Amino acid sequence: MTTVGYEAVPAVEGDAVASPGNTLVMKFGGTSVGDTEKIKGVARRLVAARQAGRRVVGVLSAMGDTTDELIRLASEMSPHPHPREYDMLVSVGERISNALCAMAIRDLGNEAVSLTGSQAGIVTDTFHGKAKIVEVRARRLHAELDKDRIVLVAGFQGVSTDLEVTTLGRGGSDATAVALAAALGGACEIYTDVEGVFTADPRIVGDDARVGREHTFDVGVDLARSPERGRQSNRSRI
Repeated sequence: MTTVGYEAVPAVEGDAVASPGNTLVMKFGGTSVGDTEKIKGVARRLVAARQAGRRVVGVLSAMGDTTDELIRLASEMSPHPHPREYDMLVSVGERISNALCAMAIRDLGNEAVSLTGSQAGIVTDTFHGKAKIVEVRARRLHAELDKDRIVLVAGFQGVSTDLEVTTLGRGGSDATAVALAAALGGACEIYTDVEGVFTADPRIVGDDARVGREHTFDVGVDLARSPERGRQSNRSRI
């Protein structure tokens, strides 16, 4: 039986925050790592941050439409994919992009290591497909950072309290990055290759969407609720 709520997990010693304020978590979305050349560009950004003296953790989404393609394969194979196997399948995209980025970083003369969500200590509840992060056990992350390595963590995934692979739902790589920054006591930067924050989804409303120079918190919440609200905000509130 799956559990939707948060679950208590045993405490793990040795996860104290190291070098507070000097750790930087940098998250890159799917379009930012859409091909190998873009991943090489991300690698250069990560290396530059490391050379500036930061302890660097990169969180990369799956390349381009990889996750959509994996979901399509699952739907072709079964009208009702088993939740466990579904998570096993759709979690592989992030592992690919992070491993490729680690290779590129090494070619730039820097040390790097790619980790799955479970290797990075991201513990979730047992709800497949849209799990919630319960805890980040950061011992492995600290150990790798202490070796002066850039750490690449596969976003969107973790390991449940039942020791099963889980995914965090769409947009889960952002949640991964924020959780890691909190656990490591560092800053979090989320990168994307769009022009800015649009007043609505341009893929849905077309030319009605505009790039907003500034947004209040309330407007940001309103825009995040639904494309229709974004359309209304574009016309009446921005």
